Amino acid sequence: MATEEIVLVPGKLTLRQLRRIGAGPARFALDPSADGPVRAAHALVERMAHGGGAVYGVTTGFGKLAQTRIAENQLEQLQLNLLRSHAVGVGAPLPGEVVRLILALKAASLGRGYSGVRPETIAQLLAFADRDLLPVVPGKGSVGASGDLAPLAHLSLALIGEGEVRYAGATVPSRAALDAAGLKPLSLGPKEGLALINGTQVSTALALTGLFATERLLAAALTAGAMSVDAARGTDTPFDPRIHRVRGQPGQRIAAAILRDLLAGSAIRASHADCDRVQDPYCLRCQPQVMGACLDQLRSAAARLVDEANAVSDNPLVFPEEGEILSGGNFHAEPVAFAADGIAIALAEIGNMSERRTALLVDPVMSFLPAFLVKTPGIDSGFMMAQVTAAALASENKMLAHPASVDTIPTSANQEDHVSMATHAARRLLDMADNVGNIVAIELMAAAQGVDLLAPLKTSPKLATVHTALRDHVAPLDHDRIMAPDIAAAHAFLHRHPFLDLVGGLLDRPETA
Repeated sequence: MATEEIVLVPGKLTLRQLRRIGAGPARFALDPSADGPVRAAHALVERMAHGGGAVYGVTTGFGKLAQTRIAENQLEQLQLNLLRSHAVGVGAPLPGEVVRLILALKAASLGRGYSGVRPETIAQLLAFADRDLLPVVPGKGSVGASGDLAPLAHLSLALIGEGEVRYAGATVPSRAALDAAGLKPLSLGPKEGLALINGTQVSTALALTGLFATERLLAAALTAGAMSVDAARGTDTPFDPRIHRVRGQPGQRIAAAILRDLLAGSAIRASHADCDRVQDPYCLRCQPQVMGACLDQLRSAAARLVDEANAVSDNPLVFPEEGEILSGGNFHAEPVAFAADGIAIALAEIGNMSERRTALLVDPVMSFLPAFLVKTPGIDSGFMMAQVTAAALASENKMLAHPASVDTIPTSANQEDHVSMATHAARRLLDMADNVGNIVAIELMAAAQGVDLLAPLKTSPKLATVHTALRDHVAPLDHDRIMAPDIAAAHAFLHRHPFLDLVGGLLDRPETA
C-alpha cells in the first residue's frame, strides 16, 4: 500500500502533482474545501430533477435525443443506461499510469462543485485511485467531443461494479475487485452518469503522460547530443551564452546552458581546441536552437494541460448560487488536441536531430572516426544497421506527427458536427515517445562507442558518469554481434537513469537559466 498522500485541491493541481500521480501508486484525498460547493450543486440538481422541468441529461435523453423527456421513476435507469450504451471502446487497454491520472483528474474536476454529483461519487473515484484499483479502459473510440465518452464510460462502469479492473496484478471483474478491496458498488443519482462520462480527462491524462515522457527524452537527448559533440570532436563555441542572449529565445538559452555544463572539463574538447575546423554540421551546432524550441513547445503545452487538468469540462454545468443549470461545450477538447499536436512535433524533432547525429558519427568523412564506429570495418559492419533502425523510427514519427486537430468528422446524427480528435492526438504520443526512446538509445550507444575510440582521451566528468553507467548495461562493440538486445538495454537505461536531474530539470527550470 502506498504511503505518500496526495491531497487534490480542485482547481489548483500543479504540474509537479500531476507528474507524481502518473509516476506510481499513492494515497489520495480531496481537500475539505470542496465539500460545500459539491453539496450545493448536488442539492440544485436534486431540486431540478424532481421539479418537473426539462434539464438536459437530468430529465431528458442525450445528444440527438435531448428532446425526449424521462419519467421521474426512470432517472436512475437513465444514468445506468448511459454508461452501458456508451461503453463501446476497442483496442488495447490504456496503461495503468494513464488510468490513475484519469481517476484523479475526474475527481478533481467534479470536486470543483459545478457538476452536481454527490460527495460519495467523488469518494468512489478516489477510493479506486487510493487502492490502485484501475479500471480496464480500451484506448480507442473517442473523438474528443462530447468529451471522452467511450473510455470514460468504461472507467465509470467499474465504479458501479460492472466491467473489469486491474487489481493486485490481475485483471478481474469489477464486482469481485470491489469485494476484495472492501468497497461497495456506486448507485447513480441524477446527472451522475453524464457527469462521469462527459469531460476531457482521458485526453488530458494521455497528453500529460506524453508530456512527461517527452521531457525525460529531451533531457536524455541533450545528454546524448553533448556526448556526440565530444565523440565527433566538435566545438562547444556554438553554445556560448552570448550567441543565445542576443536571440532571446528562453528554451534556446536553457539548452545551450545545459550543453555547456555537460561538456565542461572535457579532455577531448581540450585536445583539439586549436584545430582548423570552423563549423560543425547543424545536428551538432544547432542543438540549442532546435532542442530549445522543443522545450518552449513543451512548456506551452504544459501550461495548457495544467489549465485543462483543473478545468470543469462536463455538460451541463450547475451554478447553485444563481440556481441555474447551463448547457455549453466545455467537453470539446480542442485545447488538448492543440497541445498534443505540439508535443508530437517536438517528439519528431528530438528524434530527427538524434538520428542525424548517429548518422554523422557512423560516417568517417564527417566524424573522423572509423567507419561505422568499429575498429575493423569491412569484416565488421558495426553501427551500420543501428543507424538504419533510427532512421526508420524517425521517419515513422514524421508520419505520426501530422496534426490530429485539423481533422473532424460529424457524429450523433450531426448533432456533434465538429470534434477535436484530442484522444488519439494524445494517445499516439506514447508510441512516438517509444520510438524516440529507441532513437536516442542508439545515439547514446554510438556516442559512447565514439568516446571509447578516442581513448586515452576522456570526456567531461558529467558525461563520463553517463558513459560508465551505460557500460554497466551495454558493452563496447569490439566486433559484430546481435545488437537488438543492446538497443533494448540502452532503451531501458534511458528510462532508469536520472537524466532530468543531470541536466537540472526542464519544465520546472527557471527561464532565465
